[in-house]
Parts: sequence; C-alpha cells; structure tokens
Amino acid sequence: MTVDIISIASPLLSASINTLGAELWTLRDAAGRDLIWNGDGTFWTGRAPILFPIVGALANGSYRIGEATYALPQHGFGRRRRFTPIAACHHNATLRLENCAETRAVYPFDFALDLGFEIAGARLAVTATLTNTGDAPLPASFGYHPAFLWPLPFGAARADHFILFDEAETAAVFRPDANGLLVAAGRPDHLDGRTLWLDDTLFADGALVLTELKGQGLTYGAGDGHGLRISYPDTPHLGIWSKPGAPFVCVEPWQGYADPAGFTGEIWDKPGIVRLAPRERRVWRMGIELVGV
Repeated sequence: MTVDIISIASPLLSASINTLGAELWTLRDAAGRDLIWNGDGTFWTGRAPILFPIVGALANGSYRIGEATYALPQHGFGRRRRFTPIAACHHNATLRLENCAETRAVYPFDFALDLGFEIAGARLAVTATLTNTGDAPLPASFGYHPAFLWPLPFGAARADHFILFDEAETAAVFRPDANGLLVAAGRPDHLDGRTLWLDDTLFADGALVLTELKGQGLTYGAGDGHGLRISYPDTPHLGIWSKPGAPFVCVEPWQGYADPAGFTGEIWDKPGIVRLAPRERRVWRMGIELVGV
C-alpha cells in the first residue's frame, strides 16, 4: 500500500497526515514523543480515521432513499479513499475528497470534503468542510476518530488517566449491540459528574456513546499537569472507545452515530444526519492542544 505523507510542524508540535483517508498519521511533542496510536494491528490498525458519509453502523449494513437501497460499511468510505492535497506549507495543509463514479455507486450525491490541518504553537486545529456541489439535497454525517496513547508519554501510570469534561455530561449513555446498532445502557460507575475514570472494564461492552453533549470540550490526562485538551465546538455527539488492554483510548467527536436498534427509516430519518441544500457548506472543527508544555 502506498503511503503518501504530508508533514507540518511548529516548535512545540509536529504532525503528519496520510493522503489515504486524510488520516492524522503521527502527532508528536517537541521531544519527539508520540501522542497518538501507531496503528499496530495487534490491537487496531487505525490511528485517527475520519468517518464519512456516515458514523457507525447501518441496520442491515444499508440505507434507503425512496425505493433505492445502498450498502455502506461501518463509518462509510471516507477513510478508505485517497484525498488530493490542494494546499500545504510548513504549518498547515488541506486535502480534498470529491465524488466519483465509485462513490456515487454507493452514495449517489455530489460533494467536496476538505480536511484542513493547522499547527500553531502547541495546538493542532483540524477543520472538515463539506460542500454540497450538486443540485439535490445532500444527507451526511461526519466524525473524527483519533486514538490517543494510554498512557500518555509523560510518566504517569495508565491507571491514573481520566477524561475531564468541560461540563457534567448527564444525558443517557448508549452502547453498540452485537450488530453495532445503538441501545441504551446504564451509566457506568466510572462516570462521576465531569470525570470519566479510564479502566479496561469500561470498554468490555464496546464504545460509550453520548448523544446529547452539553459541553464543547474535555481534557485527557492523569492530573499531573500534562495532558491533551480536545475541543469539538460543532459536533453534538461523542464516542469513547478502546479495547481491553489496548494502549490507546479514542475520543471521537461526531455529527451522527450508528442506527438505533430497530431503526427502519430512510437516510433522511437517521438520527444525526444533516441535510445540506445545493451549494451549502457545513463545518466541523476539532482542536488537540498540549497542556503543561
């Protein structure tokens, strides 16, 4: 498999992006320490894929528009398509995915999806801009899926790591069933007000999905003054996932999520789908900032 990499950096942070899927491939601090997972297939080959044009799984692996049915794999096709670099310099880069005959066979819409990456100081800003380039309404979801090292490379023990939400997230928690469809789940004992304590048992039943976020960001770390500030001002949903024993935890800002168990509607009825009018744009931002540098 060809790996085409674009690198950007500041004195405090460096990143590389794979044109396949516009995936954040590496993220390192000034000392060269990795902050995201390296894609070792022992646990998971992903690093920070983007999810488009759906997030999560579809009921029966397909969606309907009128009388037509189309199959899409979990999280869509964006992470498996080659993006075209349209701008790059030492501290920022933009990559684009547009519809083609192959995408239209499973998603019969015209679109342009730009992924912009910019480093300033100790912060990486990622901006996804989706444009409806066609003459018909466009249904879409979008998600980020970065896998951060657990433990982070600052010396704290794995067992000491936690997520601190900006606000207490008190809404219902959902989890995927055996088919990847969402079902309501009890609130885990690990979630105490604003704090989610990380432990392998938390992920024994798969990802945690929060569908009604109150806040727009969180801090991930171990309370030692070092960590990562993750912001998501435009996405109303969040997935948190790992595999028991895996050295990473995914913090995933989403617009949309998997079909609820029992869902039988058309794509327009799918929870979290946005409808873009012809020529309309929608932007989803994510920030990753080093804390304690």
